[in-house]
Amino acid sequence: MARTPVTGTDVERAVALTAETLRTAPAEAWNAQAGPMDCDCWEALDHLNNGLFSYALRLAPPVPYVEGRPTILWHRPGAHPFPITTDREAGPEARIEALLMMGGLVAAVVDTRPPAARAWHIWGVGDPEGFAAMGVVETLAHAFDLAQGLGVPFEPPADLVAPALARLFPEAPTDTDPWRTLLWATGRGGLEGHERRGPDWAWHSAPL
Repeated sequence: MARTPVTGTDVERAVALTAETLRTAPAEAWNAQAGPMDCDCWEALDHLNNGLFSYALRLAPPVPYVEGRPTILWHRPGAHPFPITTDREAGPEARIEALLMMGGLVAAVVDTRPPAARAWHIWGVGDPEGFAAMGVVETLAHAFDLAQGLGVPFEPPADLVAPALARLFPEAPTDTDPWRTLLWATGRGGLEGHERRGPDWAWHSAPL
């Protein structure tokens, strides 16, 4: 069966759905731990926003990013260790708006770079579709973490999950629910008939 390509539109759908979910949580819930992550919900969303930002930046320049090239200082000492963050006093909405910005950047870059473009990622040198799929999976997986911490429901539609799952996890079963399978693939849940994955899971960034 033909695989459905992942595009910038999928990234925008993922961040929009995540933003909609996060906006249902009360502000006081944001201090809770974000599911299995070792941080609170504020920091978890910072992590997601900076991950998306890095995907856009890696693929955006005429000569895409290669391992070891000095660019942005991603981890800085002090109260604001990431390039992209917001003041907590501004409330959750500021950080949610940043999520939509970062998703838009990824979408714009992956849809305008030629298919032959490549940029480095620790789990494989990726093409534009690979970075689109990474944007979707990164967003949905951490949306799950955030929803757990915030105490709100979250379940993305199968037609959003399945293409990204097939692109980044070609080894994943195709006869199971896509969302449950993505949670299994990212070490966030069990899947009947398959051994549960530990924290050393990885996706396949390189072109299939």
